[in-house]
Amino acid sequence: MKDTVSVQDRPRLTSLSHGGGCGCKIAPGVLSELLAGIPAGQPYAALMVGNETSDDAAVYRLNDQQALIATTDFFMPIVDDPYDFGRIAAANALSDIYAMGGSPIMALALVGMPISVLPKSDIAGILEGGAAICAQAGIPIAGGHSIDSVEPIYGLAAMGLAHPDHIKRNGDAQAGDMLILGKALGVGILSAALKKDILDADGYRAMIDSTTKLNRPGAILSGLNGVHAITDVTGFGLLGHTLEVARASGLTATLHHTDLPWLTGVPELAAQGAITGASGRNWASYGDAITLAPQVNETMRALLCDPQTSGGLLVACAPDAVAQVLDIFRSEGFAQAAVVGELTAGDPTVRVTL
Repeated sequence: MKDTVSVQDRPRLTSLSHGGGCGCKIAPGVLSELLAGIPAGQPYAALMVGNETSDDAAVYRLNDQQALIATTDFFMPIVDDPYDFGRIAAANALSDIYAMGGSPIMALALVGMPISVLPKSDIAGILEGGAAICAQAGIPIAGGHSIDSVEPIYGLAAMGLAHPDHIKRNGDAQAGDMLILGKALGVGILSAALKKDILDADGYRAMIDSTTKLNRPGAILSGLNGVHAITDVTGFGLLGHTLEVARASGLTATLHHTDLPWLTGVPELAAQGAITGASGRNWASYGDAITLAPQVNETMRALLCDPQTSGGLLVACAPDAVAQVLDIFRSEGFAQAAVVGELTAGDPTVRVTL
């Protein structure tokens, strides 16, 4: 079928959406209100992980050797290149499987596209990008569902497997654990800079390399006795997802700002005002549970709340497992993995020091 939209006249993908990537997420405070009437807990004996602690995926025990991990994730464009958008969205969706300690086995595509606005070649490019990432993960896209929508939306419903004993809940962290972050931060800042046309080629390359990198170490780390909890850092920012671990585990988390790894040019771009609206919404939702060092200024706070798309794994592990965890990350190509904080007994809050 011939395109009804000229490729020359095609709009920028990011111009068609009110937000991009995981910055599209409903703010955590609003989401909590919306879910207030939904029963939590586990009414089914085989349901190992449900919605009770805002974990990364649902987990259902199949037998003594296998647990099924199921998740879904989709969003609007964070970049203008269709193929890159598809790759980013697929890698982001599969991250939830790795964050639970599993390996993906299959995915279904979730597609909503403005058919009369985007050239069909662009839509095909998005689907091809998603398929490429799934092929890299060694899984098929076995089907899906599509609709004609006002804004472009793409993502996956993904399924994975893990041994029941290797499932890593965000609520199983222990007092004394160290916090290790697998990827550098700042995807939201770079995406905001892209929309403002102030992102250079090195910054764009850093954003694409990070957001399309599969969080494979999660499946390896889950087998280590010293690894107690794993989550991935996405739309609620480092502060929001660290707070989820602290609340689910009943512990105080401390983050050290000077130890945080940043993607190319992120602090400088943030200082120029390349900050997403989601960062402010995130702080408004959970800021009352955060204690910031006096030296943490407004820009630094925005960086801590910056929504990450296909962000890194946040691992809580025993101190004697730190070296092994870092070795696994680096052997898998995560050169910027770093120890960023620790967990201690106390109120379920997050403290940020310099």
